[in-house]
Amino acid sequence: MAQDVLLQVKDLRTSFRIEGEYYAAVDGVNLDIFKNEVFALVGESGCGKSAMALSITRLHNMNYTRCEGEVLYEGKNLLSMTLPEINKIRGGHIGMIFQDPLTAMNPLMRIGAQIEETLTYHSTLNKSEKKERTLELLDKVGMVNPALTYEQFPHELSGGMRQRAMIATAIAAKPNLVIADEPTTALDVTIQAQILDLLDELRVNTGGSMLLITHDLGVVADIADRVAVMYAGQIVEIATVFELFANPLHPYTRSLLNSMPSALTEEARLHTIQGIVPSLQNLPRSGCRFAERIPWHHASLHEEDPQYHEVSPGHFVLCSCYKTFTLKAGA
Repeated sequence: MAQDVLLQVKDLRTSFRIEGEYYAAVDGVNLDIFKNEVFALVGESGCGKSAMALSITRLHNMNYTRCEGEVLYEGKNLLSMTLPEINKIRGGHIGMIFQDPLTAMNPLMRIGAQIEETLTYHSTLNKSEKKERTLELLDKVGMVNPALTYEQFPHELSGGMRQRAMIATAIAAKPNLVIADEPTTALDVTIQAQILDLLDELRVNTGGSMLLITHDLGVVADIADRVAVMYAGQIVEIATVFELFANPLHPYTRSLLNSMPSALTEEARLHTIQGIVPSLQNLPRSGCRFAERIPWHHASLHEEDPQYHEVSPGHFVLCSCYKTFTLKAGA
């Protein structure tokens, strides 16, 4: 069944300047986000997930960052827009939930004023209507006393309440796409579940889409429709969430899934992935980038110039090494 594409990322390369040279943290990414879906982007810290999110919204400091390729929102390239044009998209069409609301929010502004600021830029509501809408949003995101929260500063709220306030700000102008960058980081397990349920409920009620960035595969299994696995700046596998968990193929995807604790096994040891994500300056720019972390898998089994293989409709895997890969016994 054909689906309408809301956001299309084409050959996106985001490079950071280090000692006068540019190194790509997002390296040739291609993906589509459909209308009314939750698209999850997963991977270890340092693999380029947040860099990609900030590229979509043009929030990088361009004095030391270079973004190339295309990010098409409803057919229009966000990367070529003027500042006034992209400012209409941010907040109005694309909302952003940052990892740490305490640092993302203005510590000198009351919560109500911060939410109303979004409405000032992206709506025609008058002063009383903005306050009414803000109180409605605070109630919608589960604040026990919206009127009190309206008058509070960010430091007066708990971590979970700040995240709810951040969500209220992100959805204030009813955007078509919400980018949630690690929305449950630093929250305890109970609050994490509440925040995820809230995000899913809001998405269903508004009919919008969500780009969920996380390293938590449990979260992905819970609310995502499709998922892309990212490693060292590249998408290494992409599929529906059901297909990915039932039939993971790329060595990195399989290694991630086998690193998760399971109640279905009595094994005491968890699988560990050797090594770490390479730094930008040391990142291999040719061949399979995961090869160094699976040294028992012979180099000849990797492609010199890795290509995507469609193993089933909508299920793509980078590099043919998936065909012969086996997890190392006892790892």
